[in-house]
Amino acid sequence: MSSPKPHTPAPLRPLPSMIFASRWLQLPLYLGLILAQAVYVFHFWVELVHLIEAAFGNTTALQSLVSSIGYKSDYQVTALNETIIMLVVLALIDVVMISNLLIMVIVGGYETFVSRLHLEDHPDQPEWLSHVNASVLKVKLATAIIGISSIHLLKTFINAANYDLKVLMWQTIIHTVFLLSALAIALTDRLMSHPAADKH
Repeated sequence: MSSPKPHTPAPLRPLPSMIFASRWLQLPLYLGLILAQAVYVFHFWVELVHLIEAAFGNTTALQSLVSSIGYKSDYQVTALNETIIMLVVLALIDVVMISNLLIMVIVGGYETFVSRLHLEDHPDQPEWLSHVNASVLKVKLATAIIGISSIHLLKTFINAANYDLKVLMWQTIIHTVFLLSALAIALTDRLMSHPAADKH
């Protein structure tokens, strides 16, 4: 008994085929984000090298760190202190979290909107990619943005003496808006995936 022939999809007409192929216009955007991530990696290592050099007493590296984090003091900074180290480490964590956000956008966006990556049998396939869709991607991006905003807010509060009260207030308000927006997105996704019609 012969096995049934696999179903071959009918070829698209020229106009639908061109419209569907237009999704590949997004490819340069994702390649550009990969380059942006490379810039973040370079920036991360520059800051890390400066931190290590400052720990060994390099005053030039120390002044570079103080300038990059916007730290100000009533006296001349001649050595690392706990506040400077904490601000630099938070800045490094911030870079890592933004890099994670970029990975989610690049991998998840390409998989969702451009083409399948066929990573089902790959041992390093991200767990979240197995059930990613546009809705899940929005929730994960919103969560990542809240994490990044939290790091920025913590950096501001640690260095609060160098910020105006209005800056502190608006950063707190903006972070709260991010949090409420993420909750609204998650709630909307939950309502759409579990409509009231399905309830008994």
